Amino acid sequence: MKSRVVILSGGIGGAKLALGLYRTLPADALTVVVNTGDDFRHLGLAISPDIDTLVYTLADLADPQRGWGRRDETWSFMAALSTLGGPQWFQLGDGDLAMHVERTRRLADGETLSAVTADIARRLGVRATVLPMSDAPVRTRLRTDAGWLDFQDYFVGRRCEPAVSEIRFDGAADATAAPGVLAALADPDLRAVVIAPSNPYVSIDPILAVPGLRDALADTAAPIVAVSPLIGGAAVKGPTAKMMRELGATASAAEVARRYAGLIDGFVVDTVDADAELPGGIRRIVAPTLMTSLEDRERLGRTVLASAQTCPRTRPATGRGT
Repeated sequence: MKSRVVILSGGIGGAKLALGLYRTLPADALTVVVNTGDDFRHLGLAISPDIDTLVYTLADLADPQRGWGRRDETWSFMAALSTLGGPQWFQLGDGDLAMHVERTRRLADGETLSAVTADIARRLGVRATVLPMSDAPVRTRLRTDAGWLDFQDYFVGRRCEPAVSEIRFDGAADATAAPGVLAALADPDLRAVVIAPSNPYVSIDPILAVPGLRDALADTAAPIVAVSPLIGGAAVKGPTAKMMRELGATASAAEVARRYAGLIDGFVVDTVDADAELPGGIRRIVAPTLMTSLEDRERLGRTVLASAQTCPRTRPATGRGT
């Protein structure tokens, strides 16, 4: 049997590492479990931002400048919508619009999000398995100084400006893992589980909030290695550091590692954070983590895989049989 790797991922940062792993491994050996807490309805369409970023990235269709959406996009739909007084705060390119229309059509016809995602990924030439964390709706909401906000309202509409004091995942308690997620984590040929350098609060925590996911991670015999989303206390992109400070945490790689304590065996920090104090039992792995080029992504992917192979299990045993 082929050795396999599972990565838990949000959008842009996670997609970069997923691509590095995808190009390092046999293409069909990678499974990406994607956050869907960011999903929402806009203009009547079902939008799955993180799934689309992963699929476009692995299909070599992603816009390299924005990090989201399709390369060589056109915007005639948004221009026409503007003349009619339609909302402009969330941009949908013409090519990207086709993804959302097709997803919405198929969901309305009774297909599941995981089935639609798998078929679209296949049609775009992606050989990795891309799985939503759940087929059930789970929605990330944030309590801010502007009131409770849906994630996209906070992230895109308000550009992450409101201060965050609480995060919740509506629907998570009643959700179940999408088909294939738990099986991937229980695969006896699983080589490693990777937690991407995504925002731990709003990209990874929604995945972990789905019942059964934490237990499946605890039970897997494969090593679990996380990659810090912070370099020198700053996020490469997005509100991770700002959000951590607002929630009363120190914006540091060490703080992210403490958040994952008991869940992971190894933690990759950037060279500038080589002296970060990690919780006991977590192996420190020091490597350049800034992924500005394809070579950077492949190199970090190889580092993560090599480190996982020499990283002993340190997280507590559950006694449930692995």
